Amino acid sequence: MIWLTWRQFRLQAVVILTAVLLIGFVLLLTGPGLLHSYQVNKSGFLDQLEFQQWNKRLYILGLVAVYAAPPVIGAFWGAPLIARELEAGTHRLVWTQSISRRKWLLTKLGLTGTAAVVATGLLSLAVTRWSDPVDDAVAAGQSGSFVPRLWPSVFAARGIVPIGYTAFAFALGVAIGLLVRRSLVGVAITLAVVIAVQIFTPMVLRPHLITPAKASAVVTTENMRGLQIQGSPTSPLVKGLEVELGRPGDWKLSDQTVNAAGKVQKSLPAWFGACAPPPPGAEDSKQPRQSLEACFQRLANEGYRQQISYVPANRFWDLQWRETGVFVALAFLLAGFSFWRIRRDLT
Repeated sequence: MIWLTWRQFRLQAVVILTAVLLIGFVLLLTGPGLLHSYQVNKSGFLDQLEFQQWNKRLYILGLVAVYAAPPVIGAFWGAPLIARELEAGTHRLVWTQSISRRKWLLTKLGLTGTAAVVATGLLSLAVTRWSDPVDDAVAAGQSGSFVPRLWPSVFAARGIVPIGYTAFAFALGVAIGLLVRRSLVGVAITLAVVIAVQIFTPMVLRPHLITPAKASAVVTTENMRGLQIQGSPTSPLVKGLEVELGRPGDWKLSDQTVNAAGKVQKSLPAWFGACAPPPPGAEDSKQPRQSLEACFQRLANEGYRQQISYVPANRFWDLQWRETGVFVALAFLLAGFSFWRIRRDLT
């Protein structure tokens, strides 16, 4: 049974495992040089990296590869695993050879699922280790086109989270294949669902997996990052402010203006509209710095401040384990559904 399972999915396995090994080999060759550059010039490492197009492309390639692994494995390993057998009717032959449905499904899930998790784990390990100097430089406060590893655009391409996503995607593909019994339909649905989960998890699920820290800040010209302005240039209304957190590796969840009583404000006082810089092209487009400072001082005197919710950088692995646990649990639930489905509803 194990040999038969391997023969059935060996083509997909060879393609994906070859891609993982090639990426890992390139990262293994270039990683020591990147680490050496960081050790030699820590303070200017990211500035130097901006001019190294090869390393920048490898950084992006690593992100893309890790993000692509779960939907590709779920769609092309998971979805056809059972659906192809049901489509061709070959499952009936196997079930008449003294092999129970449960053992048949367990062997397929165990062998293929283990290979999927191992492949993604190795890829994530290679990308995470290669990117360590970049992540360390960003966490130390260096600026550039790179972002902290806790931010949504990078978080799921580091550590152990990709393993959880892959386990979920694979189990989802198998369950969908059992339901639709068509390989191509299962591939399309699995791709769409897994990509949607990757997009919406940072916005919907991840912020609720950990208790955020709170901070309060008075707005100044030094820490202000932006204004949200509505209305006409002659009578603008400032809907909100955003300030710099001052902690490079943290992930900011919310940035709200509260009054002296601590109540969240939907907009700033009407008088603050006169302080907002007019839009480009409008008359008097340059707001005097002293006037803006005076406006911020008045806001502070009236008790307005920014209430910030964020996840500290040192909670990275805590959040990694929690998110991985959620998707591994979902994977087991989907696998359980597949065992129930193949015993109760398939004829």
